[in-house]
Amino acid sequence: MTTKMSPAPAFTELLPPATAAPEFFLRIEPKKGLFGLDLRDVWAFRELLYFLVWRDVSVRYKQTIIGLAWAILQPVLTMLIFTTVFGHFAAIPSDGAPYSIFIFTALLPWNCFSQAISRSGVSLVNDSNLVKKVYFPRLIIPIAGVASPLVDFLFSSLVLVGMMAWFRMPLRSSMLTLPLFLLLGITASLAAGVWLAPLNAKYRDVGHAIPFLTQFLMFASPVTYPLSIIPQKWRLIYGLNPLVGVIEGFRWSLLGKASPDFGVIALSVVIAFGALMSGIVFFKRMERSFSDVL
Repeated sequence: MTTKMSPAPAFTELLPPATAAPEFFLRIEPKKGLFGLDLRDVWAFRELLYFLVWRDVSVRYKQTIIGLAWAILQPVLTMLIFTTVFGHFAAIPSDGAPYSIFIFTALLPWNCFSQAISRSGVSLVNDSNLVKKVYFPRLIIPIAGVASPLVDFLFSSLVLVGMMAWFRMPLRSSMLTLPLFLLLGITASLAAGVWLAPLNAKYRDVGHAIPFLTQFLMFASPVTYPLSIIPQKWRLIYGLNPLVGVIEGFRWSLLGKASPDFGVIALSVVIAFGALMSGIVFFKRMERSFSDVL
């Protein structure tokens, strides 16, 4: 005797039809307008800035024997060479200060500036994979390139402290202004970085020109010679280089020069901040095409 089994009920037919889950899309676009800079986003992503700076410093000194001591050795060797060539053989004046410390007070801000523009100028190309994969304020990348040389600056400053003790340089009230001139140097470095980074992203010739630019600026800045040897009629044109005011300020605050050229320093401040503001606007305008050109 065979029993005929009824087919199993189709439970799916008894259930109410499933409703499709709503889909959400998030579209990120840059702000419109000339001054839609989104600078608050840079502060919101400050932890990313910290890790990018830490990455640059750790990678630079990874698998080295003396590590961060290179930050001290490089400016010291440069100072010894310049002191021998320019101070001894060429007998370039040093405004009454020992030439070794005269040159070292200029090498500190100069090395920080040259490393900053070298790293920030090619930063977008070096971090192109990061730029094309995830959203974050792109302005953080050149800022990190400018901030990482400050670690070397701090270690090199220890040599300057030792030299000032060796030459028995007294403490002066003008030293309190040193952070202001350091801020001016950082501003000039970032201004160069936000101009060079997007240009290098679109035109890779800029990356090849940056070493020549830094070499030219070194001789166009009072690193190996004092500002006093520049004729007064050329000071205005010479002061268009913001590093002139930075180096002049460093020497005045540390070595106690009688009276710096405050006109040149004021011009450097105007040029540096003007270049930074216009550079940020230019960077934000070019930001829309980064993913296409990188």
